[in-house]
Amino acid sequence: SMTHPFDSLSLETLQDKRCGKWQYYPKGVIPLWVADMDFPIADSIKKALHDYIDSDNIGYPERDGIPGLKETVAQRLKTRYNWNLEAKHIHHMSGIISGMYLGSLACTSEGEEIILQTPLYPPFSMATKDTKRVPVNNPLVWNGQSWEMDFDQLESLVTPATRMMMLCNPHNPTGRVFTRQELEKLADFALRHRLWILSDELHADLTYEQTHIPIASISPEIAQRTITLYGPTKAFNLAGLHIGFMISENTKLLERATHMVGYMLGFPNVPSQVATLAAYTQAEDWLIDTKNYLKANRDFIYDFLAAEIPDIKHAKPQGTYLSWLDFRALGLNGDKAGGELFTFLSEKAKVGLNDGPLYGVGGEGFSRINFATSRPILQEALNRIRDAVRGLKD
Repeated sequence: SMTHPFDSLSLETLQDKRCGKWQYYPKGVIPLWVADMDFPIADSIKKALHDYIDSDNIGYPERDGIPGLKETVAQRLKTRYNWNLEAKHIHHMSGIISGMYLGSLACTSEGEEIILQTPLYPPFSMATKDTKRVPVNNPLVWNGQSWEMDFDQLESLVTPATRMMMLCNPHNPTGRVFTRQELEKLADFALRHRLWILSDELHADLTYEQTHIPIASISPEIAQRTITLYGPTKAFNLAGLHIGFMISENTKLLERATHMVGYMLGFPNVPSQVATLAAYTQAEDWLIDTKNYLKANRDFIYDFLAAEIPDIKHAKPQGTYLSWLDFRALGLNGDKAGGELFTFLSEKAKVGLNDGPLYGVGGEGFSRINFATSRPILQEALNRIRDAVRGLKD
């Protein structure tokens, strides 16, 4: 097969990168954890950043962002996801995690309950607990083939103190992209119980077989109860630029959530806005090509594990560049963070994954692998895991 430029990325060049991903684990451990891609960013984005810096225009941006920013986001959500928004429904902020905290503060009071679908990206529970709200778990259920929502259990959770549900779609870490039918059922649930929804849709642009559906686009009723988080940092590999969007058609709710953001957190810096505009208007070819590469990596992991380490189970992620691997059949104790499974992977296999227990209920015995790296590096990491697993059995 034709080689891809991404194939030439090597451990030697990457291990000198001064970024969190490559400097966290000791040298010699392949880091496949934090959600950055190892790939170079789109040339069009680099050029836009260079040109902007060369223009000497590093003064304060306009209050609503650089010209065209919010309109471009609205246009993108319309063309890609059939979601009709106006610029006034979109608020720019420096990152997504603060949006979880602000959503919690805007929609709930101390002591009230927020429903979370574990295993789940850890900042959801952090945002809930740090704001003194109570996390209530609605764990996804593994049916032997895929991860599914447990609607019966969900219904049983609601108390007079339940105010909100935090959704992650595409789901991190399981990689599920929820269907229209599931989202309609969830929207019906939220409306019946008068719950707010905070939906993290940061990985929306990174889906494979099916197109992402924003839950707020399901109906005008659910749109009024939903805050959506979206942005370019995952799809275009711009995490260090810190930019994201908080979106709601309920302008009163959006105003409540963002009222003090500019003063407390500042707005996203101008280069991050320039990069976003370039990503959303000039980098589509790069995104399509990168997604094809990621999809092939995703399939490669699935086939490799099925053939070489069938004890490790997982579902092919439908979105994200993250796979959620089930190591429970190996008989290692992975029930608490930093336990036997984590030590086995980092010290015996020499691969740095994300430790499952940090993802809450249902994370025990699992690890999250980031496959946004070159095929040779991925192959080497999987070979190391295979050899270490064989060593367990000897």
